[in-house]
Amino acid sequence: MHGWHFQSVDLRERSAELVQLRASGAIFMGCTFAQGVEELLRSRGALIFPTLPHIPFNPYRGHLYTGAELFEGIGTAPYESVPDARIYQWSMQAGHAPALHATLATAMHDHAISDALDEFLEHLDRPVVGVMGGHAAARGSAQYAQAAQLGRALSQAGFLVATGGGPGAMEAANLGAYLSPYDGGTLESALSTLAAVPGFRPSVSNWARAAHAVVQAYPDGAQTLGIPTWFYGHEPPNMFATKIAKYFTNALREAVLLDRSGGGIVFLPGAAGTVQEIFQDACENYYAAETAVAPMILVGRSYWETELPVLPLLTALAKGRAMDTMVHVVDSVEEACALLTTN
Repeated sequence: MHGWHFQSVDLRERSAELVQLRASGAIFMGCTFAQGVEELLRSRGALIFPTLPHIPFNPYRGHLYTGAELFEGIGTAPYESVPDARIYQWSMQAGHAPALHATLATAMHDHAISDALDEFLEHLDRPVVGVMGGHAAARGSAQYAQAAQLGRALSQAGFLVATGGGPGAMEAANLGAYLSPYDGGTLESALSTLAAVPGFRPSVSNWARAAHAVVQAYPDGAQTLGIPTWFYGHEPPNMFATKIAKYFTNALREAVLLDRSGGGIVFLPGAAGTVQEIFQDACENYYAAETAVAPMILVGRSYWETELPVLPLLTALAKGRAMDTMVHVVDSVEEACALLTTN
């Protein structure tokens, strides 16, 4: 078994096979064994990472999250009791100087999530386009509807829509992509339903239940990806991402989201977080080989040229580089989608 890697596997029914194999060099992470087998494997040279006690998540999980898992019980229970909230509260209690077992658990969890994400993307038959935007766009607003239309258009054009997985423009883009197999009237109806609860304050429970009602009404949505973080745990993840890669470490989450969006990134109006993402992506494109540069599309000319004048600096940075022809500013989601399809 040298080089074999078992991650969160129930091996209680495989004792006969395990005792016949040479265990030296095998790694078992959070696996379950029949009585006596774990000690036998360890004595034969296997490296075994045990299940960690008093942790409200599986640090060795082998698959991505879903909204149903993170919000389990939201139909009848308050948000504070669902797994997503319990994990966030645990991370807050760990504090700035967490115990060793907590540090190890979060690090191994984030590694496992990256591994699961790459496995998911490896079998994907379409490019990933990232949609970045602020959390402040309220349900019922023009900005929210614009992001939803963008997500719908991108999904229908053959892209997998990936977002930061949170509320606001991120939720809207995941919503539009999720409902893309349905007609336009379905999206309008969903937008109307969600507008009754514009934001996650003062009640995350009511905000989540409105989304839950939409998912229940339209269960056959398209695949869409969310990559949120418990670092911003006060902002809940949205339910319209069918696959959720949720991280503890925000810096890792940001890097993964930008790196995996190989089909390009659309930047909707946002604040400091979105600006950070723009220049983090610009840095990657600045140093990338010509064939590895991905399109950067800023939606809202007036916003990015005047209100938050990112475009002049970005354009100056791109001059003379391979990314020069890949930086665009548009005023409509239709233009953004057309540029990505062309590229």
